[in-house]
Amino acid sequence: MTKITLITGGQRSGKSSYAQELALKLNNNPVYLATSRIWDKEHQKRIERHKADRDGRWTNIEEEKYISKHDFNNRVVLIDCVTLWLTNFFFDNKSDIDQSLQEAKTEFEKLLQKDAHFIFVTNEIGLGGMPENEVQRKFTDLQGWMNQYIAQQAAEVTLMVSGIPVKVK
Repeated sequence: MTKITLITGGQRSGKSSYAQELALKLNNNPVYLATSRIWDKEHQKRIERHKADRDGRWTNIEEEKYISKHDFNNRVVLIDCVTLWLTNFFFDNKSDIDQSLQEAKTEFEKLLQKDAHFIFVTNEIGLGGMPENEVQRKFTDLQGWMNQYIAQQAAEVTLMVSGIPVKVK
């Protein structure tokens, strides 16, 4: 049976560390599915820091968009993160929110057909106020709608605040 756990919060709130600890409590050989593209040298360093946090117990997969194409049956899968995953759709679709949201929802729905425990890490980017430009506003809307969509399907939702997990659902 598929189970969804959503871990959300702001940047550097402790989401990934908490999610990794949870995944290792659930299974000694979880899957880490990284969704990020490498945007620049600073971003590459962030990715390397995340990789260094994981030891040999992890099965590491890098997948920018089509996360459902992998066999995750009977696995614990940490997907880090929804924000970067959505960014890939958003840029490839030239900031088209409707198309990006539909493609992401389709991939998410395909995941629900697998017998696995998925732990999604996402950002609450809408907590910071109204972005000053149209592209940022569009992406904030996309992120918020997808977070709501995943949260509705999730058995558990945790909000990370300054490294402290707060159970929401």
